Amino acid sequence: QVRLVESGGGLVQPGGSLRLSCVASGSIFSIGAMTWYRQAPGKERELVATISSGGSTNYVDSVKGRFTISRDNAAKTVYLQMNSLKPEDTAIYYCYVISRGFGYWGQGTQVTVSS
Repeated sequence: QVRLVESGGGLVQPGGSLRLSCVASGSIFSIGAMTWYRQAPGKERELVATISSGGSTNYVDSVKGRFTISRDNAAKTVYLQMNSLKPEDTAIYYCYVISRGFGYWGQGTQVTVSS
C-alpha cells in the first residue's frame, strides 16, 4: 500500500512564505515525476509544479519566480517552497507521484493567504 502525506500548509500573510513537503511511504519504488497540484474553492484542480526523476522542472506561469519544486529521492519526498505568496494562491495543495505506471495522490494540505 502506498501513502502520500503532505505537510507545511497553514495561514500566512500576503508576501509571506511556506514550504510544503510530501513524503511517500509503503510499497513505492522507482518514483518518476512528482507533482504539486492545487484546487481553490469553486475552481478546477490545476498543476502548479512538476519535477521529473532527472530533476527537470516546470511551473504554471502564475507561480514562476515565486515557487520552487525540489525532491529528495532517498527520502521519497517532494518539496514546494512558496515565496511572495498572494491571496490567489489560497487553495488545497495536493502532491501526485507516479511510480511504475501508477499515480498516487496525497490527502492535501490547506494553504490560506490572507491578512
